[in-house]
Amino acid sequence: MKKLILPAILLASLTVKAQDTTKTDPPLTIFGSVDTYYKYDFSGHRNAAGYGNIPTSFASDQNSVSLGMIDLGVKKKVGKASFVGEMSFGPRGQAQSIPDGGSNGQSYHIQNLYVGYDVTDKLNLTAGYMATFVGYEVVSPVGNFNYSTSYLFTNGPFQNAGIKATYSFSSKVSLMAGIFNDTWNNYQSSRDVSTFGAQLFISPVNGWTAYFNILSGKTSGTIFDLTTAYQITNAFKLGLNGATFSAPDAIGGGFEGVALYPQLAVAKDVVLGLRGEYFKTKNGGYTPAGPAARKSVMAYTLTANLKAGPLTLIPEVRLDNGKQAQFINSNGGPTKTASQFLVAAVYVF
Repeated sequence: MKKLILPAILLASLTVKAQDTTKTDPPLTIFGSVDTYYKYDFSGHRNAAGYGNIPTSFASDQNSVSLGMIDLGVKKKVGKASFVGEMSFGPRGQAQSIPDGGSNGQSYHIQNLYVGYDVTDKLNLTAGYMATFVGYEVVSPVGNFNYSTSYLFTNGPFQNAGIKATYSFSSKVSLMAGIFNDTWNNYQSSRDVSTFGAQLFISPVNGWTAYFNILSGKTSGTIFDLTTAYQITNAFKLGLNGATFSAPDAIGGGFEGVALYPQLAVAKDVVLGLRGEYFKTKNGGYTPAGPAARKSVMAYTLTANLKAGPLTLIPEVRLDNGKQAQFINSNGGPTKTASQFLVAAVYVF
């Protein structure tokens, strides 16, 4: 009996310590979303390449109840160290480097995969594959008010792989600077890690945030971006995104544009919003999204968000007007205008 007492005491001690560790170790957080949509282009057609008549990212299927993606993420922080891993499955997730939701041959896409460390309360280091800090809109429909995306989003970066340092001077001012792979949206560089990126965040008054962004590299080109939003009243919010991109000298061209995002809450669970965007190429030259976006265009998107707990219903009407005939009419011929209606359902967990 005495021989069993000591092991029993040791086992009880280890059990108590394990329980204490479990209590102090934060749990793994699981998050994500699921989305589906129906879209009808009033021309009744897709473009010659098989993409949607309006050549922006995702939601390209015509007259079809279609899939967006299922997005699954996990994250955890213990002490000063943290990580985030996020993957998407479905057409919206697997075709991020191709305008209009074309297939890249994969059934999944890594959205985020990075680690972070708080050197101090004000300084954080992060390394890995990260959603870009450039632009107003993001890949996941959860982060956007509109379900269809802007031309600025389609032509800008989606993700950047690299290492960055963020220093918070206060809750109203912070500065990020980092070095990233030489191409956008790739886990690996084509040759080297040669793109510089930086972001200045300021919040002049409560409810107003502004981000001044730059990404510049000899392979990727240079983009300057301003993203700002102001919650003017409890019911009215105004956002703005402006960007200019210059392609590498060997390629030439680029794009520039601006988008305005007014939103008005008309009821507790009903918000109306309008995205007005002007987009054009520089000298008719290269844009990262390819030839489909090499025209000047004005685009107006009227969207409603109808919320029911974690589910958001998004009806939307969009009208694009090009400077040149770059769309398809009901007869399959060229036209300067295109219009579409869609309704999407997005569930967040």
